[in-house]
Amino acid sequence: MKVLFTSLAHHTHYYPLVPLAWALRTAGHEVRIASQPELTDVITGTGLTAVPVEWSLGALEDLGLLGKLHDEASAHVQGFDYAARGEHPWNYEQLLALENIMVPTLYGALNNDTMVDALVDFARSWQPDLVVWETFTLAGAIAARVTGAAHCRLVSGPDISVRARKEFLRLAAEQEPEHREDPTAEWLERTLRRLGSDAGFDEDMVTGQWTVNTTPPSTQLDLKLPTVQVRHVPYNGPAVVPDWLRADPGRSRVCVTLGSSASDVGVDMAELLAHLAELDAEIVATVDEATREAAGDLPDNVRLVDFVPLNDLLPTCDAIVHHGGVGTKATAELHAVPQLILAFGWDTEVMGRGLEDIGAGLCVPSADLLPDVLRKQVQRLVSEPSFARGARRLQEELLAVPSPNEVVPVLERLVAEHGTNGSVHDRG
Repeated sequence: MKVLFTSLAHHTHYYPLVPLAWALRTAGHEVRIASQPELTDVITGTGLTAVPVEWSLGALEDLGLLGKLHDEASAHVQGFDYAARGEHPWNYEQLLALENIMVPTLYGALNNDTMVDALVDFARSWQPDLVVWETFTLAGAIAARVTGAAHCRLVSGPDISVRARKEFLRLAAEQEPEHREDPTAEWLERTLRRLGSDAGFDEDMVTGQWTVNTTPPSTQLDLKLPTVQVRHVPYNGPAVVPDWLRADPGRSRVCVTLGSSASDVGVDMAELLAHLAELDAEIVATVDEATREAAGDLPDNVRLVDFVPLNDLLPTCDAIVHHGGVGTKATAELHAVPQLILAFGWDTEVMGRGLEDIGAGLCVPSADLLPDVLRKQVQRLVSEPSFARGARRLQEELLAVPSPNEVVPVLERLVAEHGTNGSVHDRG
């Protein structure tokens, strides 16, 4: 069987695909990873075969409008109330506005004509049996539809965009026909026609013919989609275990990792670390050089590091503070570590509130991100046994889910059922 994976050119979007790609590869299937050239070295660094596909926004780049469009779209999309916890429920106008923003400046920009054409050209020549695409790379669904391959969407966090779309479609059906619009369907239908495909749009181009979901079942949104559940297997990229991590710290240990998002979530990292240093715990914080310099002299219980593999660090931790990265959250779940999520937008509040509901963590929205508040919340995670119990329940749930190797036969069966360009059995 030939399997084509495709991802947005960012390692945080690609890394969740790696364990499943290797499971298929070690089962004897051919695997290719398609993304923009910026990701090629990252892909080959995981030992898999890269297919660079060109991507250019042409005149938008030349006119310097890309950054402005991205900023405006990000502000609207990230600020949308995906948690649906506001005073008023979603309405059709809100959801239509979200679609009108996401299609041209997010989906359409990340899957523009240049990128789609290059991916389709490769798919036509290689003829994959299965295309696996991550949530933002709808070009994978287009390539599958054009070539007749089966296709699925890999989800590694809350499926907020599909939940919003499902509600949009429900409310659209209640509108008078002359008032209905569907920007996503119109864009994908237009793209298929441009590529000369007789296959028209249907909703599985947004959802996948089925979803591969790596999140614990109790944390998922109830969307009633065909789903293959697979266990999250951490992949941190190239990693070396440092000597200090092999020693017992002699006290509680708290991981703090905001990556490049500290400014996005409105946190002064140096001030935050100074407050957390008041805890009777070792604070291990991943920071860049600028943050290290700004932090100045900190107490001996604060350890600043450039990078440490979370899969090795978290088993030694009693709590973690992070910005809602899907890989970070999933690795903490796997190792039963209570979490404090700093919710700054997009899916982070949905993640954080879900952990609160389960009893495995806490969530602090961006409006309340005061260092003293965060210190008190971390103290709760470390000292109140209920959070550790909730985290262990989540760990047990995740460990009961089939591993990537165990779901390979399921994917083989689904490809035989859904593909139209010749199944693996036809190819011999």
